[in-house]
Amino acid sequence: MSNLLARYVEAIFWLARYIERAENIARIIDVNETFSRDSRGGQNWSSVLQLYADDTRYREIYGAPTAEGVIHFYTLDASNPSSIVSALKIARENARTLRPLISTEMWTQMNMFHNRLRAMSADEVQKPRLPRFCAFVKEGCHTHYGITEGTFYRDEGWYFYQLGRNLERADQTTRALDTKYHLLLPSVQDVGSPLDVSQWNALLRSVSGYHAFRRVHPSGMTPADVAGFLLFHQSFPRSVVCCVETVDETLHALRGQYALTGGADAMERLDELRSEMRNAQIREVLKTGLHEYLDGLQGELIKVSQALGRDFFGYAAADPAE
Repeated sequence: MSNLLARYVEAIFWLARYIERAENIARIIDVNETFSRDSRGGQNWSSVLQLYADDTRYREIYGAPTAEGVIHFYTLDASNPSSIVSALKIARENARTLRPLISTEMWTQMNMFHNRLRAMSADEVQKPRLPRFCAFVKEGCHTHYGITEGTFYRDEGWYFYQLGRNLERADQTTRALDTKYHLLLPSVQDVGSPLDVSQWNALLRSVSGYHAFRRVHPSGMTPADVAGFLLFHQSFPRSVVCCVETVDETLHALRGQYALTGGADAMERLDELRSEMRNAQIREVLKTGLHEYLDGLQGELIKVSQALGRDFFGYAAADPAE
């Protein structure tokens, strides 16, 4: 690195990822609570564990999946590295490492946000208070983004923050989409029903995409339209393709502006992924299997992250939470 030490850019990268992760876990919990208001509620919560590959870890502690257990597991369980409280703890630790570089406002807000979350009781995250808790987490993350946008110095660190944030966002959008499609589509009798439409509606709202979707599709709502929008619509900032394009543009700008030689492997993988997604057709994806397609995207995003880690952080960029 020309001006920043590798440990600083690594901390910036993971700070962005863990804030984005905390927000998106809150989104998935919130939307899944809406989805689980039917006779398959237990099955739905079990499938959230599967989406994060946490089924074994959860069962060792809690036993059979229940709404109360899974909600606590992903919100306030500090022993679970995938929980919101754990994500914010790691984000705060990275922010502490960055104290010489980040603004006082960034540090103060992060500290208060983390401490408020740690002080919460189990009752504050369970039904019927769960939507309020999820809103609190999302608003805290949005406040962080706003303060960062307005105060974070635009050097190499800013680019690595954008890389981390958009890689995480792309991954989490695939999981949010899988939450709906993988959990509920097997109930064939519900496809096209008012319940089915309301759940796709809830999914769009969970990623703040409802109004953007309606600008593209003013009337009607089909699974193909929603899945295609979240995967392939380049003007929606939470779509997978938009995040991938942003990562690619950011990496090109970082290398060009600071004459960095690293990142070639990540750029090659991003070029292949962008090309594949530009040529993909949602109906073909649905025909061959959306769940499998999403798994493939997640695997490619992990490889991009690992390539960045090898070149810039001095290690294979494995997720410290795993």
